[in-house]
Amino acid sequence: MLRDGAFAGRVLVVTGGGTGLGRKIAETAARLGARVCLASRDAGHLAAAGDAVRAAGGEALEIPTDVRDYRQVRALVAKTQSRFGRLDAWVNNAAGNFVRPAERLPETAFKNVVDIVLNGGFYGARAAGRAMIEQGEGGAILNILATYAWTGGPGTVHSACAKAGLLAMTRTLAVEWARHDIRVNGIAPGPLATEGASARLWPSDALEERVRRAIPLGRFASLTEVADAALFLLSDHASYVTGEVLTLDGGAWLGRGILAGEDPGEAIPVVRRRRAPRP
Repeated sequence: MLRDGAFAGRVLVVTGGGTGLGRKIAETAARLGARVCLASRDAGHLAAAGDAVRAAGGEALEIPTDVRDYRQVRALVAKTQSRFGRLDAWVNNAAGNFVRPAERLPETAFKNVVDIVLNGGFYGARAAGRAMIEQGEGGAILNILATYAWTGGPGTVHSACAKAGLLAMTRTLAVEWARHDIRVNGIAPGPLATEGASARLWPSDALEERVRRAIPLGRFASLTEVADAALFLLSDHASYVTGEVLTLDGGAWLGRGILAGEDPGEAIPVVRRRRAPRP
């Protein structure tokens, strides 16, 4: 765990910061000394999130923002700099996801998710990157990904395509902006124990248990675990890490073989060699 004060004097922006993982990252950063700007399309979520950041000992700025509009994203950066005087870290967390077979997925739904995750992710990274380049002191950008960016995700083609693009962007910008000492990384969380994820992705107890059984560690990730990993990559402890994606899924994507979801200790048969009869 990072020590208190690890982000003292630094300014962090979190998109999708009103609820869930984004809010947890903001609270954790505040406890580590950061000043935090929270952005969300839903202004109703921002007040409570800002109060949580302040309760954690940080200074908060809440700015309603739709990341699909690059003008609003540019304004978000400008307002953050105006309030805090600088920008040191950016988290592209705004997203949208739900389960729907591709043949029943409306074109508008596909476009909406890509606009939020990929286009919004680029608008945020570009606006933050330009501010950091002008500032001349480096910085860190973190993109929230998912393992289906490289495995594929049946039922989530909209999100899988958007996250795959975000993965390519992470690696591309890491190389382009290394000369400016701007690091660009990602995290790929597995299933999270949140009310929002449960309602959208596994709405029944049976389906939730099925998802859990596919995780070798046998449980969902906690928001604290994922937020701690996010802050590590944004911190000086990861100062030589760029273009990487840290997977936090309890081994789930590694276990997608023919025995996926089974207990390997019980499902894999023990083969004993027959001893040759003695002459």
